[in-house]
Amino acid sequence: MADLATRTDTEEPDDLLSPAFVRAVVDAIDRADRPQVRSLVLDLRPADLAELLELVRQDERHALVEMIGSDLNPETLHELDESVRDDVMEMLDPSVIASAVAEMDSDDAVYLLEDMDAQDQREILEQLPATDRAVLEKSLEYPDYSAGRLMQRELVAVPPFWDIGQTIDYLREADQLPDEFYEIFVVDPGYKPVGTVPLSRVMRTKRPVKMSEVMEEEQTLIPVNMDQEDVALLFSKYDLISAAVVDEDERLVGVITVDDIVEVITEEATEDIRRLGGVGEEAISDTVIQTTRSRFSWLFLNLLTAILASAVIGLFDGTISQMVALAVLMPIVASMGGNAGTQTMTVAVRALATKDLVPFNASRIVTREVMVGFLNGIMFALLMGVIGGLWFENPALGMIIAAAMIINLVAAGLAGILIPIGLDKLGVDPAVSSAVFLTTVTDVVGFFAFLGLAALFLFN
Repeated sequence: MADLATRTDTEEPDDLLSPAFVRAVVDAIDRADRPQVRSLVLDLRPADLAELLELVRQDERHALVEMIGSDLNPETLHELDESVRDDVMEMLDPSVIASAVAEMDSDDAVYLLEDMDAQDQREILEQLPATDRAVLEKSLEYPDYSAGRLMQRELVAVPPFWDIGQTIDYLREADQLPDEFYEIFVVDPGYKPVGTVPLSRVMRTKRPVKMSEVMEEEQTLIPVNMDQEDVALLFSKYDLISAAVVDEDERLVGVITVDDIVEVITEEATEDIRRLGGVGEEAISDTVIQTTRSRFSWLFLNLLTAILASAVIGLFDGTISQMVALAVLMPIVASMGGNAGTQTMTVAVRALATKDLVPFNASRIVTREVMVGFLNGIMFALLMGVIGGLWFENPALGMIIAAAMIINLVAAGLAGILIPIGLDKLGVDPAVSSAVFLTTVTDVVGFFAFLGLAALFLFN
């Protein structure tokens, strides 16, 4: 059984945490077989152990953490989903958390500390060496989701007059260096970055050559208060591996590396998907009560918009009573508008997030989406016009639904692009509220167009 815990970098991803392995761990937990549990999980890499902790039930998670005890790899805490991480940390003694923080890079330590309440945070910080404590306290002063929170304070910086030999000797002898780094920053006497030298270039260059002769003067400097999403866009745009972070006086204060950016991109994309679906910051590990609470407000807002759409239908109750076919066909118009609008809205929200949709090209994109809605409206109008006319043996009804289809798909395209743009200009995250407003527009316009045209041309 213990062989199930063996992991190598050459294994296929599908082999990691297989159902058989997870069941073996859970069975050992249920039997309270501490030696067996430890033999199974202690060799797991931090990311795999974190995934295991997220997969099992809360009571199983608590038992697993207790059985691992002080052998819990500190890096595992950084890999955990936020809600699971908070649950695990509540079980750990502050001294254990302090020891874990002391072993982490500053950016990982900040990530671990930033969501803790002030008292617990202070209790842990007080157990750290004064130098480490000062570094973390400074990082925690920066705004949430900023470059200052994301950056790593450990870096390698040397003066431009050093030669390659001096730099290599420094790298070999200095104690306070990051475990992994990709570039060496060249700084002036004011500790302002003037260039960078890739580590590979240092290793390939002869010892007498000055750093100023091999450094790259063109560099991307990240302001310490820049939002992490904007930082990720810079990394993507310029294909960066790492970048210097500077304060208001342009002094070097930290470095951001691409592994941190991968996490940011994943977090931001996940956040947008969740918000578009109306589930906020919900995680798969949340309890029934937590999940119900997070979804209720969104569903309640949808209920209000549904009542508004129903009120529109109520205006035409006399028309519907004269022809049952209207009740059969009108959901088709609203549904097609909703789906078309969602397509446009999804593209718009993502384009706003990646800065591909800006005021310069907004009018062109709006025009494009209206034209797409119009062309799709014509094609589906022809299709539904024929189907509706033949289905109820009423050509006039087919023409009515065809016209309503064109109107609603044009409205859907226009709303799908203008609503996210409008919310963005108001400073509201378009991923949060766009779907509700869009559904309201497509339902109201769809029902009003179809039933209004029917009342105007079929019963007059």
